[in-house]
Amino acid sequence: MKAQLEHYIRYLRDERGLSKNSVASYERDLHSCYLYCEENGIGAWESVQRQHLASYMHRLKEKGLKAATISRRVVAVRAFFHHLLLNGKILRDPSLYLESPKLEKRAPQVLSVDVTTALLDSPKTDNASGKRDKAMLELLYATGIRVSEMVALNIEHVHLQLGYIQCTGSGLKERVIPYGSHADAAIRSYLAEGGRDALLTGRDDGTALFLNHLGTRMTRQGFWKMVKKYGKEAQIEEQITPHTLRHSVASHLLEGGADVRTVQELLGHADIATTLKYSQSAKNRLKDVYQGAHPRA
Repeated sequence: MKAQLEHYIRYLRDERGLSKNSVASYERDLHSCYLYCEENGIGAWESVQRQHLASYMHRLKEKGLKAATISRRVVAVRAFFHHLLLNGKILRDPSLYLESPKLEKRAPQVLSVDVTTALLDSPKTDNASGKRDKAMLELLYATGIRVSEMVALNIEHVHLQLGYIQCTGSGLKERVIPYGSHADAAIRSYLAEGGRDALLTGRDDGTALFLNHLGTRMTRQGFWKMVKKYGKEAQIEEQITPHTLRHSVASHLLEGGADVRTVQELLGHADIATTLKYSQSAKNRLKDVYQGAHPRA
C-alpha cells in the first residue's frame, strides 16, 4: 500500500507538476488515510470498501477537524482511488459516492483601497530591506500573483523595459503579467545600488529576485512575517495575510470595471467561479453581458 501511495505522490510531483505545497498537502492527507487502513487491518488498497472510507471520514469529524479540512481529504482520497482505477490497480472505486461535508460559504477578506495604500506605503525605503519590502508589496498588489509564485521569481523573470513578469503557477502553467508604474518604480529602486546588491552575500546563486537578510531567497514564511509587521505599523485593524492582498487585487480590478475573463487569466484561476466570488457586482455584470449578447437570452 505504501509503495503505491509513494508512486502516486511522485506522479503528482513529476508528471502533474503540482507545486511543492500541493504535493505536500496530498501526501499528508493520503498518509492519514493509509494509517487508518493500517490500524484497521486493511492490507491492500483493493480491499478498501466504501464503508471503510465513510468510517474514516467519521473518525476525522470526531477528532474535531474542520469541514474544510475533511473536504480536502475527500478530494485527495477520490483523486488517489481514481488514479488507482485508471492504472488497473483496483477493479472498482470505493470513493465514488463518498460525500464531502457542507462548507459554509464565506466571502474572501478584502481590504479597501485606502487600507491597501496604507499598507503599501508602510516600508521605509532608506535601506535595502525596506526597498525590497516595498517592491514585494507593490508587485504583489500590482499583479495578484501568489506568494509562492513571487518568491520563486528570478531576475530573468522581470522585464523592466516592457513592464511585465513571467510567472509559473500550479501545474507549471506560465503566465505573463503586466504591472503598473508604482510597482515599476519600487522594483527599479530595489534593483538599483543600495537595494538588492546590498543583500547579496554569496550564499545564493544570484538568480533569486527577492533576497532575505541572509542573502538567500526570500521564503513564504518570511514574507508572511513582513506583511504582519507592516500591517501593525500601519495600524490596520483587519487580520492581514499575504493572500489578503491577492483577494484585494481581484476585488479592486472587478469593481473598477475589469473584464472577468481578464482577471481570471491574470490571477491564474482555473475556474471562473473562483474569480466571480470576489464581487457580487461582477456577477451581475456577467449576467448583463450574457443577456445583451446571447440571441436567445
